[in-house]
Amino acid sequence: MAVSPKRKGIIDDTTPLICNIEGVVKKEYVDYLMRVQRGINPDNSWQVSHRYRDFVTMHSSLETSGIELPLPPKKVFGNMDTAFIAERQQGLQNYINLVLANPLLARHILVKRFLDPNNYLCDFQEKAMQNVAMFLRSVPNWEIVESLPDIGWRIRKQFFLIKPTDPTMKDVRNILTWTSYGQDFQMDEKDLDVILKLLTSLQHPYIYPPSFTSCNSEGVITVRNFLPNGTLRDCLCNAKPKLSQLRKYGNPKNRGALHEQHIQLFGRQILEALRFLHEKGIPYGHLHSGNIVLDGNVCRLLDIETGLLGVPPINRHRYVPMKKIQEKETQDVYCFAHLLYEMLCGEPLRSSFLKDVPQNCPSQLKSILLSILSDEACNKSGLPTVADLLANPFFTAIDLPSIDKPQLKIPSKLKEVVKATKERSEARLKEDQKLLRHFRRASKAHAYHMSEEEKKKRKKSVKKLQKEASITDPSQTSAPPASPLPATRNHAPVPPPPKSPAPPPSPSQASAKKTPSAPKTQGRGALLSSICDFKKGALKKTETNDKSKPKI
Repeated sequence: MAVSPKRKGIIDDTTPLICNIEGVVKKEYVDYLMRVQRGINPDNSWQVSHRYRDFVTMHSSLETSGIELPLPPKKVFGNMDTAFIAERQQGLQNYINLVLANPLLARHILVKRFLDPNNYLCDFQEKAMQNVAMFLRSVPNWEIVESLPDIGWRIRKQFFLIKPTDPTMKDVRNILTWTSYGQDFQMDEKDLDVILKLLTSLQHPYIYPPSFTSCNSEGVITVRNFLPNGTLRDCLCNAKPKLSQLRKYGNPKNRGALHEQHIQLFGRQILEALRFLHEKGIPYGHLHSGNIVLDGNVCRLLDIETGLLGVPPINRHRYVPMKKIQEKETQDVYCFAHLLYEMLCGEPLRSSFLKDVPQNCPSQLKSILLSILSDEACNKSGLPTVADLLANPFFTAIDLPSIDKPQLKIPSKLKEVVKATKERSEARLKEDQKLLRHFRRASKAHAYHMSEEEKKKRKKSVKKLQKEASITDPSQTSAPPASPLPATRNHAPVPPPPKSPAPPPSPSQASAKKTPSAPKTQGRGALLSSICDFKKGALKKTETNDKSKPKI
């Protein structure tokens, strides 16, 4: 079985960006120098510079979301003053922090291109159009009605509204999507093509399979029927599905939450679909309200093929820090809890954990949310399985109608291919989790050693070691200052002891009584000995300008 080589140059679009404005460069205008970092690794950073008008251009496009962003105002006079530039720099830093704190804005192509132009200058819509045009030439069953840019969150996935070329079906509309491969994709193109065609034959009441698929060396094309009501997220935001995501989801005026009975019903149907996919070994991991459609009282999963393409899920950055979320099954359970919260409140949960449960939340649903979205569950005790959730009284209270047995037959050879794809994605997640723990330990150790309290402890420890060393080995310590000699009139310095050997004694001195010589010493003892043997009378008189006062 041939395996495609690891795809280079593809980055994870879900990895958060961090931006700090480090300084400015004043010319005829002011450039703001920004340090941008992807993820937790400080080595994965770069510098970009933008003028104030670049911020204004991006802000005018983000305003369509209806989200209030405090961009510093313009100033006609005095905009080159140092104090004003410093004030504007702080205001722009606050602005970009708020943009990156909003998930909808942080993952938008405009923000990505502003902060990382090297990786996002590509026209993804044009690139998708080229691949779609090639596909329609080989399969002339459809024609493009219009392109639908920016209706979804994924940057490397583009949407087109198409219709059949058959005149008898002129009122039929379909949605064609083009999705580029992700960095985890290493499957053989022929194997993928076979698996995708098998998914079109899938029969399950709560799964919406594609009606047509095709793939090449760069990505996958899928075709589905166009649903006028859009996805579950469109329904919660009361939005038209063909509008851009900023207008639909930024700050909708009429958000709608679901009643408890609908949450029970849709939750039970979603769990049944997940159980079927898990039993078949199909990796999903892309459960969110944008991948669910409603057909009356029936809830159905979309984009079940996405898990095979190696693209990162929308919530991946949330559970990378979590120790108990590593397999695709636990990822689906975690995303399912986020979906329950969105159905309950009408808007997504902004944080990774659930701290404050809404007051209108039923007690049984509250216990389910806390069993999945609490810090205890995600890092210590672990998450419940899909089977555990299906056995929960909150969902068993719903009786689903009897259905035909779901059908999806995958040959054993392709099952191994699908399993390898699933394990590859899980392995990269584990690597990222290990890397995150390493950086956290290093950051914690650095902060500990740089704290003032730790610095004081280290100083005390050094002094203690020096004191112990002076007791055990006095020669290793510095000599104390010698006691001062009697002062002379001109305070002449004391000459050092002679280092050359003493001259031979004269006959008169030889006849004199010999006195025992002082023992030879070194270091501190030599200095003390020279001080004790010093005799002022032995010094010779020297001639000075003032002959009346000879100096010694």
